[in-house]
Amino acid sequence: MVRTSKHVAVALLLAITPLAAPEEDTYRRARLQMVETQIARPPDHRDPVRDSRVLEVMRTIPRHLFVPESQLRYAYDDRPLPIGLGQTISQPYIVAMMTDLLDVKRDHRVLEVGTGSGYQAAVLSPLAQEVYTIEIFEELATKARERLQRLGYANVRVHHGDGYWGWPEEAGRPREGFDRIIVTAAAGHIPPPLLAQLKPGGKMVIPVGNVFQVQNLLVVEKGKTPTDLRTRSIMPVLFVPLLGSHESPKQ
Repeated sequence: MVRTSKHVAVALLLAITPLAAPEEDTYRRARLQMVETQIARPPDHRDPVRDSRVLEVMRTIPRHLFVPESQLRYAYDDRPLPIGLGQTISQPYIVAMMTDLLDVKRDHRVLEVGTGSGYQAAVLSPLAQEVYTIEIFEELATKARERLQRLGYANVRVHHGDGYWGWPEEAGRPREGFDRIIVTAAAGHIPPPLLAQLKPGGKMVIPVGNVFQVQNLLVVEKGKTPTDLRTRSIMPVLFVPLLGSHESPKQ
């Protein structure tokens, strides 16, 4: 019975996953190999990602369409790649692990801080009801918006702005706050505005620590009150810094 329900869930997931542009067989083989050998069964001491929904999405999303042409040969290597302006597309294993830790449900509204090329938002898209993603570099935000629209990720909205402050206009409607928040840049501390926009019972995944050193990947769970927070340290990571003035935005 359990096996049958999982198969149904995967079938439904495939039905709502946007169709990618035609691609060479080499990309498909490389993507499947990436998932099986680096994410589902990593070759070292890392914990495997076991959520079948996350694994199926990672098998489906065409990562090579989210990297610069100069990086195509490395698109399915398990490592971060430069995308310009000093930013990167995260290592596939880290994308999968953070998505797994986020535990997104189909009725969730998810906020992402750090759009980059849009790959993480694309991974979240078939798992969530709505994805809101913020990018501080206007050039990257524009390209990501166009790319996600072209590939059919209709439930993703891209905003150019300072992600430290979240997206207060969207946090307040139609329900108070976001069910999940994922931050794909390292912060020196957990931004209070993001905590305020996280719904009671919500969960945030964020790398925290000195931007010039290895950081800690944290899972933050919010209870029924603003001060009821539970934090777990998952693993050491290395992310680009969370940029922005971090000063109160002008009214």
